[in-house]
Amino acid sequence: MRVPIFTIAAKGRNRIMVPNHVAIILDGNGRWAKAKGMPRNYGHTMGAKNVEVISKAVYDMGIRYLTLYAFSTENWNRPKSEVNALMKLLDSYLKNCLKTAKKNHIRVRVIGDISKLDEKFQANIRELEKASDSYDGLRLQIAINYGSRDEMIRAMKKMLKEQEEGKLTAEDLNEEKFSSYLDTAGIPDPDFLIRTSGEQRLSNYLLWQLAYSEFYFTDTPWPDFDEKELKQAIDAYSARDRRYGGIKEGENSNV
Repeated sequence: MRVPIFTIAAKGRNRIMVPNHVAIILDGNGRWAKAKGMPRNYGHTMGAKNVEVISKAVYDMGIRYLTLYAFSTENWNRPKSEVNALMKLLDSYLKNCLKTAKKNHIRVRVIGDISKLDEKFQANIRELEKASDSYDGLRLQIAINYGSRDEMIRAMKKMLKEQEEGKLTAEDLNEEKFSSYLDTAGIPDPDFLIRTSGEQRLSNYLLWQLAYSEFYFTDTPWPDFDEKELKQAIDAYSARDRRYGGIKEGENSNV
């Protein structure tokens, strides 16, 4: 689902094209901590704190949707101690997010297979989603136990069930119908993907939804990705020609 792209005025410059929906792969927390002689969990903690900073900056720029890759289906393969610490951190973040969402009118939605999470964790997710459902500020999606292949398999299982119940035929199926079975149903596809910390791959993230998105990769680890870095990324996005892809005629970019 595509939506119009907004513009903002920049002092002394031409108007900047601002994406409606930005997706971010929050990478580099552990390596950032290791470089500082700290345990990996310290990096995850500081990365979680940066979410609020960037969420505010995103909304102030006129971006209306933000989707963050917090914990993937593959992250379960990490050391048990790190997984437990991440789950505890995410649960704590969502609890605190109740106050943050209320303060800033953020509508929060968790995507991914939450059935694999602790029951108390699931209850906290449902409480946050219900409490923020009527807020009209930033639409924040947090991907927890999310993998795009897993999402599409779950979507197809829903489709097959409806077909067995006589609610769906082959003729009913198109892109819009398939999208309605995904975790992101009702949310515009991202216009722009940012991945921090130097890696240049999608890592099983929003594979269907990112089909026509612009990509931006930066060596900056997530805990150091600040408002200035965000602005640079949006400037790079604005310099691209969304009609045909690539850089606008007569403009240069090192991205």
